[in-house]
Amino acid sequence: MTKKIIIRRKETKSFLPKEIQMESRSYLSSVYQDRQPLKGFSPADSKKYLAGILDVGPDHVDWPKHEKAYWAEMTMNIPFAGVELDISEDGEGNPIHIEDWIRYKWAVRHPHVAQSKDEMESSFSKRFYIVDNAKDIRTKNNKIQVLKDADKEFIKVSGDKDKMLHVARLMSNKMSPENLTREELENVLYELKNDNPAKFLKIAKDKNLELKSKLEEMVSLEILRKIGNQVVYIDEILGDTMEDAVIRLTDKKNSGKLMELKAKLKEAKS
Repeated sequence: MTKKIIIRRKETKSFLPKEIQMESRSYLSSVYQDRQPLKGFSPADSKKYLAGILDVGPDHVDWPKHEKAYWAEMTMNIPFAGVELDISEDGEGNPIHIEDWIRYKWAVRHPHVAQSKDEMESSFSKRFYIVDNAKDIRTKNNKIQVLKDADKEFIKVSGDKDKMLHVARLMSNKMSPENLTREELENVLYELKNDNPAKFLKIAKDKNLELKSKLEEMVSLEILRKIGNQVVYIDEILGDTMEDAVIRLTDKKNSGKLMELKAKLKEAKS
């Protein structure tokens, strides 16, 4: 399958005409890590992909010297329009254009190369970024699928006020959803879902949704305490995290403790 990526450079603000900027050169050059030049492959893959490219074979005594020199001299001129690399593979997963493949693998590991433009712009150390249109399409579609699934789950949740209460409490433990009318609750939950559909989906589909919600309510009513991440009941640590507390309380041997906590919650709310 044909697959191509482009390595682009960061655009710098300049008063020079665009025609002159387009003629300027920017190099992605070798860097050293732990006194060794950055390599694009593991030792085993280097022997696989560099065989036939270096002047000596993998079994030659001078292979390490030639391999080190190869990576130390690696450089790419990145023009204004970027560099296109063909990283297509054959039916068995082998690169079709070996030199493009090698340069791509090296660039992916390079500390000055970001995996996206957004990543580059958020980092002072990144001066180049990879444009992978196929990956961008997959990423965008994955987000769309999450949005669609969140919308479907919202429809299910909105039909059950208790479930809406549980989800809203876990989506934002700073609010008291029980004080809201059904319409207010639905409106708030809809906004929370839109703000973070992945989180909404995870919480709404959690098999321990009700228990987690009740534990958070117990914390707000000071039946339980949180010390850092620990969940504490009187002087007993129920778990180092809320997840640990849930695992412990869903264990049948601790059913008595769970009943005790539920009774305390009912009493506090009466």
